Amino acid sequence: MELISRALAINQISLNEYESKQVLTRHGIPVCREVLARDAPSAAKCADEIGYPVVLKACGPRLLHKSDLGGVVLNIHHREEVVATGEALLRIDGCEALLVQEMVAGARELACGFIRHPHFGPCVMFGLGGVLTEALEDVTFRLAPLGEGDAHEMLHEIRARKILEGFRGEAPVDEASVTRILVTLGHIGIEEERIEGIDINPLKIRRNGVPVAVDALVLLNHPAGDPSFAPQTG
Repeated sequence: MELISRALAINQISLNEYESKQVLTRHGIPVCREVLARDAPSAAKCADEIGYPVVLKACGPRLLHKSDLGGVVLNIHHREEVVATGEALLRIDGCEALLVQEMVAGARELACGFIRHPHFGPCVMFGLGGVLTEALEDVTFRLAPLGEGDAHEMLHEIRARKILEGFRGEAPVDEASVTRILVTLGHIGIEEERIEGIDINPLKIRRNGVPVAVDALVLLNHPAGDPSFAPQTG
């Protein structure tokens, strides 16, 4: 993809969230509705078009952990709030734009992605998402490529697998859709050597059970020993 080539040419270690989701979309992984805005007034106009409530995020390739910087604001209900919040987010170091997203309804958050192991190659990950990913470490891995049977087994290997069933009045998780996402991540890991890893967290489960990526990060794989590569993490 051209956006990966551009990012590598200027020594970025990752794509921003908007670009990362473009990679997912290109491969058929569902993402939430979102628009990239360059300033606060433009973000407000985008929010009007998407419909309230919305999520507003700081966006930039150096913002690997936006939440830790206060770069993610949920449940914004008014245009004036979008403008004020957007102006504040743009003051965060590394923020280059504002990402306006639909507020996805649903109580369950999963996580998935792949990492490129130095000896085994790309390994696909699945587990609990949101703040629970690091807190509980309830995850499972498979070497890529993996078939649908392997991916389906992963869903039922986590300790909290009952979350896949009907939950608080919400429909059971569409396991076939999650399985396809995991298989696709394995294909990306095999086919696109310029990607070091992908982190989709959370993979939000809508109330009807359908998964959608609401946050994503694509890490880039620079050639080993490339003297021109100097990570620009700030």
